[in-house]
Amino acid sequence: MLKRWLALAAISMALGVAYTEQAAANDAPHRQLAEETCSALKQAATAIPGNGPMILPSYPDMQGDAPAARALQNVGFVYDNALAGIALSACGAPEQARRIADALLLAPASDVTYKDGRLRNAYRSGAVQNDKVVLPGYWQKQGNYWSQDPYQTGSASGNLAWAALLLLTVYDNTHDTRYLDGAVVQLKWIAAHTANSVVPAGYEGGVFGYDNKQIVQHWKSTEHHIDIYAAATWANRERADPAIARQAQIARAFVTAMWDGRQQRFFVGTGEDGKTIERHKSGLDQEIWPLLAFQLYPPAWNSVWAFVDANHRSGDGYGFERQPDGMWTEGTSQVAAALQASGKPVPDSLWLAIRAQRGANGMLYATPQQRITTSFAIGPTSTYDDFFYYHDPHLGATAWAALAAKGWNPFVGQPIGYPNQRDPNARAPHAQRQGVTDPAQ
Repeated sequence: MLKRWLALAAISMALGVAYTEQAAANDAPHRQLAEETCSALKQAATAIPGNGPMILPSYPDMQGDAPAARALQNVGFVYDNALAGIALSACGAPEQARRIADALLLAPASDVTYKDGRLRNAYRSGAVQNDKVVLPGYWQKQGNYWSQDPYQTGSASGNLAWAALLLLTVYDNTHDTRYLDGAVVQLKWIAAHTANSVVPAGYEGGVFGYDNKQIVQHWKSTEHHIDIYAAATWANRERADPAIARQAQIARAFVTAMWDGRQQRFFVGTGEDGKTIERHKSGLDQEIWPLLAFQLYPPAWNSVWAFVDANHRSGDGYGFERQPDGMWTEGTSQVAAALQASGKPVPDSLWLAIRAQRGANGMLYATPQQRITTSFAIGPTSTYDDFFYYHDPHLGATAWAALAAKGWNPFVGQPIGYPNQRDPNARAPHAQRQGVTDPAQ
């Protein structure tokens, strides 16, 4: 009997070792992607001299004298930097995340025109000098004038909400209330300057253009409302505030209103009138981010995957627009994260498709194609849908890949879990003691 038990134990141990080795082999692309992207982000951060505030370049290898290239050189978009900061925290470099957050705290005070607390969409990359975060731009020799990009000088609601998510992440790591205060400032700017009660009630896109000539954008974006909901919910958990709680409720109601039960997908938002729903276009992010941002959501939302696979697939990855003309690296990483949040396996082919975009400096290309379209325009002065992604190493793509590979949810500041099984009180010990719940429930 003892011999039989020992034999069975040996077989069981052998099978266990084989299973462990197979699991490790199957997990290799996932782990390798995490190591590579975290290393690239850390190298980008430590390349900025000193230990003080900094803005990372969104396109670190951007070169050339063409206006489109010049407009992106030495430019750090707030969205990309917020993502990078959150990813750096997930990668075990919270001190580098804090440097970015410190720059975002300094930026509103540095603004030469507006003193209402807003962040702009982009700033000049590099180490912050003399506590002044400056806007991007360059001297245009032909015509002899200082050239700025009107999108970069504007303020989009979603970008400000992402800045708040980074500040909340750093607050979690430091318990320094300056970061919580900074997040609340951005949320309150959104509420004060973009709220629109026209049905579907919500928050407009923000402002676009040059100082003192900015154009109010009245469209409402599902993606922006996902960001606002996540940031407001998180901020209210840390410090209960009826106005912030109401903001989370409004944002949640908007996203819920954009769910189309017939097609099993989310509409992208409204047109410029703020009320006519855009029913044809689709952006990959607005379809899948609710599965990450909402800790509790209707089970029907998980059925969005059929629409995503039918409309956004591009080879082994996924594209930005409906029936895409190429793979969007950032969005493919978002799919990997959202699959985990849905409790679905991430195919090795997806991890490998993302890893294949690795450039010489470790950053991931925004797309393997020379250029992909999005079916959206950059701003109200565009005469056609001119928002493209190019085959350039991109900070945002690298950060999303790191977040997905590390299994970190940037919307809630926790490892990715199954949202419908999560307790909304379980985010932080002090929140549990206060009995704070999801204000949008």
